[in-house]
Amino acid sequence: MSPRASAKSQRVLACVLCQQRKVKCNRKFPCTNCERAGAQCVPATLAPRHRRRRFPERELLERLRDYEGLLRQNNIKFEPLHAPVEEKASPSLGGRSYDSTDDVLSGGRAAAADRPKKTIIKSETVYEANDNGDESDSSQDGMHEAVVKKVWDRMSEGNDYLLFGSRKTNVTLSTLHPKQVQIFRLWQVYLENVNPLLKVTHTPTLQSRIIDAASDVANINPNLEALMFSIYCISVISLVEDKCQTLFGSTRKELLASFRFGCQQALLNCEFLRSSDQDCLTALYLYLISVRSDTDPRSLSSILGAAIRIAQRMGIHNESAYSKSTALEAEMRRRLWWSLIVFDNRICEMSDSKATVLTPAWDCSTPLNVDDFDLRSDMKKPPAVHRKPTEAIFAVVRSELHEFIRHSAFHLDFTNPALKAIAKNIKHGSVPEDGELDTLEKMIEDKYLQSCNLENPLQFMTLWTTRECLAKARLIQNYSKYSEPSVQQTDTDRDAAISHALSMLECDTKLMTSPLTKGYLWLVHMYFPAPAYFHILQNMKKRPIGKHNEKAWEVMSDNYEARFKKIENDNPIFKNVEDDNPIFKVFSKAVLQAWEARQAAFRQLEHPLGQPLEQPRIVSSIQRRARQMLSNPQNSNIEQAHDAPGINVDNLTMPVPMDFGGYGLMYGLDAQCSAGSVLKGYYDIPGQAPMDLDMNQLDWTTMDWNPMHARGC
Repeated sequence: MSPRASAKSQRVLACVLCQQRKVKCNRKFPCTNCERAGAQCVPATLAPRHRRRRFPERELLERLRDYEGLLRQNNIKFEPLHAPVEEKASPSLGGRSYDSTDDVLSGGRAAAADRPKKTIIKSETVYEANDNGDESDSSQDGMHEAVVKKVWDRMSEGNDYLLFGSRKTNVTLSTLHPKQVQIFRLWQVYLENVNPLLKVTHTPTLQSRIIDAASDVANINPNLEALMFSIYCISVISLVEDKCQTLFGSTRKELLASFRFGCQQALLNCEFLRSSDQDCLTALYLYLISVRSDTDPRSLSSILGAAIRIAQRMGIHNESAYSKSTALEAEMRRRLWWSLIVFDNRICEMSDSKATVLTPAWDCSTPLNVDDFDLRSDMKKPPAVHRKPTEAIFAVVRSELHEFIRHSAFHLDFTNPALKAIAKNIKHGSVPEDGELDTLEKMIEDKYLQSCNLENPLQFMTLWTTRECLAKARLIQNYSKYSEPSVQQTDTDRDAAISHALSMLECDTKLMTSPLTKGYLWLVHMYFPAPAYFHILQNMKKRPIGKHNEKAWEVMSDNYEARFKKIENDNPIFKNVEDDNPIFKVFSKAVLQAWEARQAAFRQLEHPLGQPLEQPRIVSSIQRRARQMLSNPQNSNIEQAHDAPGINVDNLTMPVPMDFGGYGLMYGLDAQCSAGSVLKGYYDIPGQAPMDLDMNQLDWTTMDWNPMHARGC
């Protein structure tokens, strides 16, 4: 049989005129009817298949919104198709609510039955092709995603107690809110002391929501309520004790205990571990900052890991995820991601630097230098960037610095060398290998710092924090450059490193002593310039009569007084002699060893100076404090030294070993870090002779982290 004969004959349709007249056509051309009428017979062709008429979804949604609006006006509870903007909960399926998992599954099957037919091309990996042309199937995909989410919610309902324990059902959360006038005071404190530095909330939109919520605390959206409690917590953290008594009539400790408990319960109410709501994540972030002062950094690092995983599930680390966001949504997500990453990097410095997420493995853009009022909810495109400092200047510059750091070789050398292969090339033309920081510093100075008004508190904070960060980055770059035993440092290189360390201390002293930064000290206290101190002290022990030594003792004394001068009054680090504080012991031992080396060197000079060495203020203060510790009965096992001034630094020892991984606190763009891991990281560098300080002999597990962190150690 020929191929032509085997092929099916094409279907012949009635002519166009017969179809219009609705009469029978003999389907021959010209047909009988057209011949009789003397009309032209036009054969009909196969018309394209008509698409199945889609359900009028837009009309349905509009009607549904009207009905939901009526229900809300009459205070009738219901499950909305789409959660309000502040909730962003999962949408119900196809406008229907489901009371059980079976309903969800049946709803999913019904939705699947209505989907256009698909062709499975491969059985192992399924590739699907819709037969309805370019018609989008995103709404149906959204239904399937909602089905899965609904099932998971039902399966794990009531079991979301991995953190904070179980929800206290006998506690009415509304009773934990402060009075309305105090809510507004806390909000104002937040706007003055916290928001300028973090910029993770949008003041114009959030303020109106808080005003409405404060008028009816019994009916606040769970996500907003969690955010409000976190704002209470971090606002109190930024205040000193006297201010808490004046504004709220309670002690700082009492306020924190109440607000932290309320925040925990509010976070549980909005199921924060599985939530994808930005308010909820922001609340968790602010809460974690507020508990930092009482928390072992290793524990805090673990919980921060959960917060970062939530952020990654939301996609805020991925720039491509912003394509469907408004300009306001995208910018606030970027600000939140960068602020979260900077805080995580700081905590990782205090626990395990290799766990930091400050890597080139994501592509979120840095925040824009714009004011909050430049961002409106109806904007599709981002606003124009300002050339002058804005209210977001601190967050913007800090993000720019970290953007450079996460791609820099000296950072990745210490954290994750394997990621250097995917890091951006931050060199510019013929810039030498170690000249990238020069280029960055010039860009930051020209673009941001030269326009800063040093009478403006935020701009003052930005300028000196940035310069301190850059000095620390140069110091760490020096460690990285000379980490290979084959590379030898010259005296010029050593002097340059000392200059960077001194610059760190000088910038930190300006931040600690200026009245402009009074409201920002909660952040400055979070960091202690330990890398600078220990680098200088190590150098002075090896070169006790170096050219920078006189200046170094003066700069260290100034910074020590700025941070610790109130040890007899209210500084928690050295407040109680009986605390036998290990951080003070480590720091004291390093200072006294360096001073003893300087004294010994001067005694060996053939022609000593005509006048005796003047004891630095930092040494005098530490010796006075050490004598108090030695006179304490609890420290009676420490022998009194025979040599003047009565301190034997070798007796300042600490028990119980602990391993510090990585270079720890020595590195991090936030410019300061605690005493522990800095020594481990620095003295792990080949060719560097350590002091007689065994940092692995500290009982960090039994340390009282509240006094430690209250001042940033």
